[in-house]
Order: sequence, then C-alpha cells, then structure tokens
Amino acid sequence: MLTVRLDPETEQQLADLLAHAPDSNRSELIKRLLKERWLTLYLDRPFVERRGGHPKYLLQDAPPDLSERSVRKQAIASYLKKRHS
Repeated sequence: MLTVRLDPETEQQLADLLAHAPDSNRSELIKRLLKERWLTLYLDRPFVERRGGHPKYLLQDAPPDLSERSVRKQAIASYLKKRHS
C-alpha cells in the first residue's frame, strides 16, 4: 500500500483525468499512468537489451563476415536445409 500526498493542482488534474475516464477509479488510473511512464522508460532501451542481451552462444562460431546480407542468407539457408533434412 502506498500513500501519496498531492498538492491541490495535481489533485485537480487527477480529478480531470478521472472525469475523462469515468469507468476508472483513482487506483486504476494511477496504475495505468505509471505503467505508461514505465513503458516509455523501458522502450528507450535497445531491443536486444530489453530482451535480456545477446545469448552467449549466438555468435560463438560465426564467420567474421556474417553481417553481410549474402553471407547471412547463405548461413540461414544451409541451417534450414540441415535442420529439415
């Protein structure tokens, strides 16, 4: 449980927000606002970082030119061929 003291201006802003979302109560509105704020902070991180970083085994035995599209395409094709044969 958390208790927050709001100044009159902020309390009025909360009341205005509640008026625009009549199906929400204060707790739900505050939870939603916190979640939205948290997501904006979280989404600023790169995708790989949000997913927990690169797997340790990902590029272990990869050729140095794997960043080139043609090499990647060939590597994926041979992996899929080996996997499905």
